[in-house]
Amino acid sequence: MTPQQLRTALQEPGDAKLFIEGIGPLEKRGEARKGRLLIAHGAGAGQDSTFMRLLRQALSENGVQTLAIEFAYMQRMREENRRRPPPKIDGLIEEMARWCDVVSQPNSPALWLGGKSLGGRVASMLAARDGAAGLALCGYPFHPPGKPDKTRLAHWPAIACPTLVMQGTRDPFGTRDEVEGYDLPASVSVRFLEDGDHDWKPRRISGRDQADLIAEGAAGIAATMAASR
Repeated sequence: MTPQQLRTALQEPGDAKLFIEGIGPLEKRGEARKGRLLIAHGAGAGQDSTFMRLLRQALSENGVQTLAIEFAYMQRMREENRRRPPPKIDGLIEEMARWCDVVSQPNSPALWLGGKSLGGRVASMLAARDGAAGLALCGYPFHPPGKPDKTRLAHWPAIACPTLVMQGTRDPFGTRDEVEGYDLPASVSVRFLEDGDHDWKPRRISGRDQADLIAEGAAGIAATMAASR
């Protein structure tokens, strides 16, 4: 469908898997009782990963409508059936900006941006550049694993919108001890998922599993979005 047809489709009730000419696939899930979230995936896995599927389901159950997108390089990975690295992040920012233009419409709940890991980083950089209603960042890549001194925080002072980071305490891209030492903007709230790794998987000894932490994370996102309305 065309971008113009998409705007009509987004107003119709029910879940839908759509393909927009010249851009790519979009999956609409849930009702926007507490908000709408344009959500992107991580660097190595698309929207069909276990994490993304469970997260979208949990957000839907908590009253958040998700609009799930896939970047062009991920679409090529599917077509070619082989892995490829993400392109330079500036191009991904422009892709997300185009999606924002396409799905934004009057008389609809404010559009939050977010995503898993790389997707969240792209969303944060777009919000720093153009602004946003809010950010929901899951497993944010504050630094490359094993390189805590190479932080990715240069753009964070420009983030002015309500921002929630849901981070596993054992995330190698930013542990609790590391993240609590950052000087983040006042608009940013960080909540930690106990014993979670980058995919919010806790160790067996914790007595919890990934689904538990995803449910906790989704509930936190929904509550934050509802409180900002």
